[in-house]
Amino acid sequence: MQVSENLEFVERATGAEPSYSVIWLHGLGADGYDFEPLVPELNLPTETPVRFIFPHAPRQPVTINGGMVMRAWYDITGTEMIRQEDDAGIRRSAQAIRDLIQKENDRGVATGNIILAGFSQGGAIALHTALRYPESLAGILALSTYLPLSAQLDLEAHTANQSTAIFMAHGLYDPVIPLILAESSRKRLQQAGYSVEWHSYPMPHAVSPEEIRDISHWFRQRLDE
Repeated sequence: MQVSENLEFVERATGAEPSYSVIWLHGLGADGYDFEPLVPELNLPTETPVRFIFPHAPRQPVTINGGMVMRAWYDITGTEMIRQEDDAGIRRSAQAIRDLIQKENDRGVATGNIILAGFSQGGAIALHTALRYPESLAGILALSTYLPLSAQLDLEAHTANQSTAIFMAHGLYDPVIPLILAESSRKRLQQAGYSVEWHSYPMPHAVSPEEIRDISHWFRQRLDE
């Protein structure tokens, strides 16, 4: 485990001297080890080494879980997640992810070769951060998630990522983040002019083998560009 200025993280590379990086954020209550086992399952080409960064969210009380302290990118006050959003917490985590992007830049990976990815809460932060980032990223992977602070998107979005590839996927039977919320987020992005590759799968709040195959294909497309 390594540490950036603000976040501890797990790192895994598919080869020596990676020219691409994926910063992949976990969901509420999990940690950076949650998605690390997926790296070999993605079956990425060995001739294009990729560095995967899996940061650990800070520990904090989460209101919806009775104030229990757990790893969270921001607080959730109730089941209607977009009613009372933790604006300060979302922005604080977004800044921590921007610091990780800069760290990868410092290690020689261009911003255009960095993908922001995330599941659930992590996906929300990936979307929020990427759409406001002032340099073009290689892609945005948003799994079982939604668009936070959507009302501010038009004012805060940066044109640098207006054409960045977005992969959104959701379970048809997700009891945590309702499918309708994910679909409304997709429509909001499309109305704002973003191109969204949308996938849905017969699963709950999870990741399925079919989804992993689709993600692998999408990653390969980004590595070929």
